[in-house]
Amino acid sequence: MPEKILRNTFTVPAPMEAAYEHLTRPENYIGLSPLVVAVEDVQEGSYVAVERFRLLGLKYDNRIRVSLEGTPGKAVWGEVKSPGGVRMAYRFEFADGPEGTRIEDELRLRTPLGLMAFASGQARKVQLARATILAERLGRS
Repeated sequence: MPEKILRNTFTVPAPMEAAYEHLTRPENYIGLSPLVVAVEDVQEGSYVAVERFRLLGLKYDNRIRVSLEGTPGKAVWGEVKSPGGVRMAYRFEFADGPEGTRIEDELRLRTPLGLMAFASGQARKVQLARATILAERLGRS
């Protein structure tokens, strides 16, 4: 399976504890990824995120199983299993910075042949949007 790693580092205007708390609650991922419109089947350490795609005027809801773990104040990580064999490991690492919390966002994407360009393009858009949305959300708290 081909693999691609996507990284983004950004700062949010909030303490590490606030960033950690926000990223460990499944319901906060609604809208944090512009594709995620709902969260279902929340269990200890996992949930199902509903990603909504629109293609040629048609709507498709992709249900993905997401594991969610963390070490308070240090990192949040997990795996995403999507239909079609797309797999993604994600990790957010936190560090104190002069203007808030510095977050290193890493995505490790694995896809069947032929899907990498689409999947990595979508993942990168979400990753960059997440930095802006999270900074806006935590700046208001």
